[in-house]
Amino acid sequence: MEKINKIDNILGVKVNPLSVNELHACIANLIENNEKTIIANVNVHALNLAFRQSWLRDFFNTAPIVFCDGFGVKLGAKLLGHHIPERITYADWMWQIASFASKRGFSFYFLGARKGIAENAASCLVERFPNIRILGSHHGYFNKEPESTENKCVINNINQTKPDILVLGFGMPLQERWLSENWGKVHANIALTGGAVFDYISGELKRGPKFLIDNGFEWLARLVIEPKRLWRRYVLGNPLFLSRVVLQKIGLLKF
Repeated sequence: MEKINKIDNILGVKVNPLSVNELHACIANLIENNEKTIIANVNVHALNLAFRQSWLRDFFNTAPIVFCDGFGVKLGAKLLGHHIPERITYADWMWQIASFASKRGFSFYFLGARKGIAENAASCLVERFPNIRILGSHHGYFNKEPESTENKCVINNINQTKPDILVLGFGMPLQERWLSENWGKVHANIALTGGAVFDYISGELKRGPKFLIDNGFEWLARLVIEPKRLWRRYVLGNPLFLSRVVLQKIGLLKF
């Protein structure tokens, strides 16, 4: 794979300043050259987790491609003197990459979410893009210990289809941990860490008003929709992230 520029670290994590079109070009190049690559994404929550968990920070920094999945990361990069062209979030991007992949003949396997959700997401994508190749799916509620029978069975199911793109939807950091422990045994070219992607695509999880989404306040909409689960992530996590970025900016946090 050709070397892709990364900006200097944001709280110790290096991020590729990519647009959607540039990301699609990278994916096409990797698949057409039969290369095997993890493509990760970071938002404020991811960077807060990576700040505390060195293995996760190492995971992001060894992934060849890490793109920005949040306005907070764009803001943090700007405060540190960097420019990220756009935020690429799976709730929008999955439709875009599905369109791109269906035209190029690239195939998918969906892994994650509750039983039936990934299948419903696949059906929604097929309805819009009849030529899309989704070779299989499996829910995310299985024993993920590397040597467990269930885990080996899931990997075997994936390997029987040999997809170009494996999309995981376990949430952070479970999906990153699973990849770090299992990716070498998986027969796929690209791994994408999609979080709640299948819930969004299937319609199981609703998004907020467009004016919030487009102006950096999707976190607020998500907080209103799921306050009990997400209040700590946003009410505490967002100010904590910005304070850490400021400390990095003035040199009191070094990586």
